[in-house]
Amino acid sequence: MSLKNYIRDIQGFPKEGILFKDITPLLIDPKATQDCVKILVSTVKNLKIDKVIGVESRGFFFGTLIAQELQVGFIPVRKPNKLPYETIFATYDLEYGTDTLEIHIDAIQKGDRVLIHDDVLATSGTIKAVCELVERLGGEVVQCNFIMELSFLKGRDKIIDKSIFAAITY
Repeated sequence: MSLKNYIRDIQGFPKEGILFKDITPLLIDPKATQDCVKILVSTVKNLKIDKVIGVESRGFFFGTLIAQELQVGFIPVRKPNKLPYETIFATYDLEYGTDTLEIHIDAIQKGDRVLIHDDVLATSGTIKAVCELVERLGGEVVQCNFIMELSFLKGRDKIIDKSIFAAITY
């Protein structure tokens, strides 16, 4: 099964000039979802992972499934004012603007080995911000893990100090 068959292109979303890669068809199909989780876990199953981060919001879908598969805790990283407890934040640039992400201050303990999951690696702004948050809390990023990578945006080139895995490359 090719996971690419479950990714739908949406032209002009969220704004004109963007070709959005929609994972909704992947989420609708339970067998494709299961296969995707197996692929995403395959590169880290023999590594010691203490926690999995899912990045708002599409990173939550597979992040929680990966955490379950690895039998470790899940941490949501969210946009401002969405988490109820004390947070730290990082602001970053993305391919169509800027944004900010937050994490609870007690989500990661010093020395925790963390897998970060998001749906897409594009320009790397989001993932760099999340790596910064993990490291500020004393954690170690074991891998940055994605359903897909938009290689033409060269995001991987901006985070060469991290292990990166993408199930699909465009």
